[in-house]
Amino acid sequence: MQVRAVSKFERFFRVAASLDVDKEDLRRYSDFIKQKIHDLLIRGQANASANDRDIIEPFDLPITKGLQQSIHDFRKINEKVDLKSVLDELTPRPVDLSFSQQTEEQLGLIAGGISVALARTFKYIDSDLKNPQTEHWERATSIFNQLL
Repeated sequence: MQVRAVSKFERFFRVAASLDVDKEDLRRYSDFIKQKIHDLLIRGQANASANDRDIIEPFDLPITKGLQQSIHDFRKINEKVDLKSVLDELTPRPVDLSFSQQTEEQLGLIAGGISVALARTFKYIDSDLKNPQTEHWERATSIFNQLL
């Protein structure tokens, strides 16, 4: 991750949930986002296939009300942090899945929404948390694996 991107992610986590993250957290974060976006795209592919389409449209992705709110909140935070362009680069585009231009354009925002939800989940796990540790990452990941 580029130095410019690292400082943006550090600022994002401070703004989103008053968290201080380090380089190890950013590695975990990157892996987490890639996996969750991949999971959403797999479900989107299944939904598109069930409707006899071979291209994933935005409405095929299982975006819950809570995730939609987090995406909305990310848009506000992004005005302060300018993270979407970095997320667009970070967000995976699996070659075996085809998706529309609209879906492509929304992936960075979806990653941002997941990021807001993740930051807030750390605070739900421990309201006094300042710097997530391995156990916090494991708990947050387990929660997301149950829901997404």
